[in-house]
Amino acid sequence: MRRTQVRAKPSAATSDAPDVVFGFDMETDIGSFTPFYEGVRHGTPHLLDLLDRHGIRATFFWTGHAAENNPDMVRQVRDAGHEIGCHSLYHETVGDPLFPLPNNWPILPSEVEGRLRVATQLVKKTSGVRPVSFRCPRLWGSTQVVRVLEKLGYVADASFPLYYFRKPFVPYHPAAKDWTKPGRMRIVEIPNFCDLSMESRDPYQRDRDQWPVYRTHSAEFLMEKADGFISYVRARGQRPLLCFYLHPWEFHPMPRGALDFGESSVKPLPFIVKNCGPKAVQQLDRVCSLLKARGARFLTAQEVAAETPRGKA
Repeated sequence: MRRTQVRAKPSAATSDAPDVVFGFDMETDIGSFTPFYEGVRHGTPHLLDLLDRHGIRATFFWTGHAAENNPDMVRQVRDAGHEIGCHSLYHETVGDPLFPLPNNWPILPSEVEGRLRVATQLVKKTSGVRPVSFRCPRLWGSTQVVRVLEKLGYVADASFPLYYFRKPFVPYHPAAKDWTKPGRMRIVEIPNFCDLSMESRDPYQRDRDQWPVYRTHSAEFLMEKADGFISYVRARGQRPLLCFYLHPWEFHPMPRGALDFGESSVKPLPFIVKNCGPKAVQQLDRVCSLLKARGARFLTAQEVAAETPRGKA
């Protein structure tokens, strides 16, 4: 039984050191490629130990299905002092797709509210905590999603894919008519950082993104991207916030070959599963140390929302 961890609330920002949100998307192994939860069951304990060693509180975004099928792990995460968030009902496209994926159509607009409501209820029932922070699978959000989230009482949405939109690059209250622009909604949108200082060679600008380079390259390679973002934001007179998106399956070895499902097989590209397991744990541990050396202040998504005034962008 994991001992409940009680950590002090982060102090107010007093320097230009970055703020950091670690967000873990609690979903099936390899995203939508499998129906299995080996990562949730075996990777999450490594994350809890690592975060405990560094004294870091994180936000764990659970799909309703993952929570319902892993109740003991949900409670372990909660009892370790981390925020319990929501990641939709299944690992599905609830917002606007950014690039094509085969056989992965968005759910119907008429389904969004019902599915997010059920997901919220499942996470609350399993954890005993009503989630107030959300993240869309793949960071594929939408204006409709944030409007539904606000209706359901959420205060933070960490879905914004900065590599694709490039701005706003600090937490903001979105506009009710366009979630990618600052406005006056109560909910706070938290961008997931990327290297805005580099020149992109990808049509969707995915080479700017943070994931999954900490394990496919190194912690130092990831921090080069983080430092590029930090410098970019500081040069524009803003305090940088590094919001990470990671997954428990990255911290447990994943199959490298084709996945057989009877009528078909699926083979993820090598980078998707490269170095999952001990190497990923080692490199994330190094990332934590490098962030602490930069004076980082670690927050949950809910804490970021509480600190973000209306009109900030």
